[in-house]
Amino acid sequence: RETRTMEQKRAATKISYPEKTMYRMVQDMADAYPDAVAYEFYNVKTTYRRFSEKIRAAAKAFLHMGIKPGDAVTICMPNVPQALDCFYALDMIGAVANMIHPLSAEQEITFYLNISESRAILTMDMFCEKVEKALTGADHPVTVLIARMQDELPLILKAPYILKAGRKFLKYPDTDHAKLWSAFLREGRGEAMPQAAEYDAARTSVILYSGGTSGTPKGICLTDRNMNALALECVDALTYTFGVGIRMLSCMPMFHGFGLGINIHTVLIHGATCILMPTFNTKTYAEMLVKKKPNFIAGVPTIFEALLHMPQLDGVSLEYLMGVFCGGDSLTVELKHKVDAFLKEHHSPVEIQEGYGLTECVTASCLTPYGGYREGSIGKPLADMRYAIVKPGTEILLPPDQEGEIILSGPTVMLGYLKNPEETAKTLRRLADGRVWLYTGDLGKMDADGYVYFRQRIKRMIITNGYNVYPGQVENAIDSCPAVAYSCVIGVPDTRRGQRVRAYVVLRDGEKADDAQKEAIMQKLREQVAGYAIPKEIIFRKELPKTLVGKVHYRKLEEEAKSGIA
Repeated sequence: RETRTMEQKRAATKISYPEKTMYRMVQDMADAYPDAVAYEFYNVKTTYRRFSEKIRAAAKAFLHMGIKPGDAVTICMPNVPQALDCFYALDMIGAVANMIHPLSAEQEITFYLNISESRAILTMDMFCEKVEKALTGADHPVTVLIARMQDELPLILKAPYILKAGRKFLKYPDTDHAKLWSAFLREGRGEAMPQAAEYDAARTSVILYSGGTSGTPKGICLTDRNMNALALECVDALTYTFGVGIRMLSCMPMFHGFGLGINIHTVLIHGATCILMPTFNTKTYAEMLVKKKPNFIAGVPTIFEALLHMPQLDGVSLEYLMGVFCGGDSLTVELKHKVDAFLKEHHSPVEIQEGYGLTECVTASCLTPYGGYREGSIGKPLADMRYAIVKPGTEILLPPDQEGEIILSGPTVMLGYLKNPEETAKTLRRLADGRVWLYTGDLGKMDADGYVYFRQRIKRMIITNGYNVYPGQVENAIDSCPAVAYSCVIGVPDTRRGQRVRAYVVLRDGEKADDAQKEAIMQKLREQVAGYAIPKEIIFRKELPKTLVGKVHYRKLEEEAKSGIA
């Protein structure tokens, strides 16, 4: 078949996207349904009226601090109420929410603070010591705001928590540049109620992070329009009403596009309820399913793999489930069938639906239609998202069923990478149809009916427990060890995690490959990379396979790992 360049015309959007900020969309729900529950945290229910009051109180405090429109504030938090209050308060005043993983290593936090030029960072008391160490490398002053779990717990849990866990962190804040979130809020009480920022489609409102193949994370600049469009497109794809009274079990973390975009923002701008989970473990997850009876659950494949083996769910009816969604990594055909059978056995009327996307378009941009599953497919594009398959790296459009690079376009596509015009230019391209297309770096195909099939990633990336791990970053940390000549990091298939991280290490001549050496490497890794990215295995070798141009042949190592060769 003859290939052709893209000549598609712009089409009118199927959904009407209001020119409103994320804050304004939530405030609309507070005005319309003040007594509806916005979020629930350990049995404490916060109504939309109260949520609005908390957002405005935080906004006043930020103004008192001197935070202005365009200033960045880092949120280094799990899914707890203070994180939600802070996020929407920043959007209210036109500031930027710089979202990072609370388990980030010290050097990573330093990088995130510097590249975003964050004037403040909100974190939990349990992460305070690490954040303080990270500040030693900051190239500008940063105020630390410290939240405490006990401030949001019900009375029955407050004292036990302080006695068991909280007492270890009561010494914080212990510097002159840090203060408790509660004290910060009190400082803002005298401020006048701020004027809500005007909507600006070109303004960066949120920064999320994706690793780089070179080892340097990339900040992804997202707008109010990106976030709102995702929320509206996702609900448009449902076959049932989503709104007041609907409950979502929000276990995916806020620093992740899936967690922030689906588990939090989509819920809140429709007047539904987030059941906040600050951490995930199978026992707590099962208990929440039984006690809270959420209507929607969304997670990565490892969560659903765990779901199949939770004894707490034996004999339990899950008839209240209206939607079960999987993203963050590929859902295998086998796991899809197992989860569907599990749901049926537990009297749920639904089947699991798989989504596909990237942080560069917030999260999901493609979803398996309910009742329209095709084996091996990741579904069809959401309402106003357009997909195409091109010859990798080119504008040459490929015909149906021919494999190439997946590219996509639509209202959720990012503005670009923070302070990285070169990578932005490679990833976002304006083509002959006049639209900006996002080059995903993923291989796949699309059939004549518009179903998309993901094959593999062109770029190196490992997904473990739904988190993206970029081998280059881990290799950089290992190679910084004086005893290491070079290394290679790969993902090894793992039934529980999807993939686990394995490192192959070649030591310099004369260095001893022993447990002490392994611990020295692990210590360096703990300093430089997030906990989830630390290899589960370190394997010493005399040499590693090379390509014809002399690079480490990581694909050969992946093949060896799949065949059982360590």
